Amino acid sequence: MQKKLDQLGDILKDARLKQKLTRDQLSEKVHITTRYLMSIENENKKPSYNVLFNLIRELGISADKIFYPEDTTSKMEREQLFLLLSRCDEYELNVAISTVKALLKKG
Repeated sequence: MQKKLDQLGDILKDARLKQKLTRDQLSEKVHITTRYLMSIENENKKPSYNVLFNLIRELGISADKIFYPEDTTSKMEREQLFLLLSRCDEYELNVAISTVKALLKKG
């Protein structure tokens, strides 16, 4: 069972570990102290915009993963949906939009 990553620190730590980077290595790359990175990962410390931007870029993660952690849909599924929607005529697109709106209200 995969751990649910819904905290900024958890998301960043998971991405760092997947890239096999130590805290020392990552903190050096983004020009912060190792202690500061540890506090972001483990103590839910909120980084400044510039630090967050640098972490996202250095780790190569999508900002959506941080701002929408509850979103578990894969990029491939989204692209498939967009491809299908692009083949719809206006009527079919309106039906699809109404269906999605109804599904969201249900949840």
